[in-house]
Amino acid sequence: MSTTELAWFKSSYSGSSGDDCLEVATTPATVHVRDSKVEQSPELAVSPASWTSFVSYAARA
Repeated sequence: MSTTELAWFKSSYSGSSGDDCLEVATTPATVHVRDSKVEQSPELAVSPASWTSFVSYAARA
């Protein structure tokens, strides 16, 4: 599946003024992350387990 076919959604914590825009797209095997403010943004792809660990860590910080 190419990243153009992914269903991207913006973080509920993203700013409404266009700043801090994180987008995520999930598949059963991978979580894709990108910055929506940057055209042709680089993307990070991690396993669902790694994403869950990151989100848990970030919530505690």
